[in-house]
Amino acid sequence: QVQLVESGGGLVQPGGSLRLSCLASRNIFSFSAMGWYRQAPGKQRELVATITSGALLNYSDSVKGRFTISRDNAKNTVSLQMNSLKPEDTAVYYCYSDYRRETYWGQGTQVTVSS
Repeated sequence: QVQLVESGGGLVQPGGSLRLSCLASRNIFSFSAMGWYRQAPGKQRELVATITSGALLNYSDSVKGRFTISRDNAKNTVSLQMNSLKPEDTAVYYCYSDYRRETYWGQGTQVTVSS
């Protein structure tokens, strides 16, 4: 079992920045991948960014160049630095992890981009 707890969401103006963090309940070194999805009202959950155990990165086209994912194995944390935020980035952001062929999810954190 893996528990994931997100933090760092909130309200920010367009063009601003936020940093999301996801703390795992166990050593993430053994996770094959971790990352972030998001879900806006009335829309399907979509991939935002992933990072594998080998540090391979993948971003959705909509966030490339603006968001940066990173992982800190010593702190059992994966983070998402979000810059140049747009109103269309408004969503609930979910952390996930792949561990031993199971996918685990956090409870989600709200990000609202509005003036």
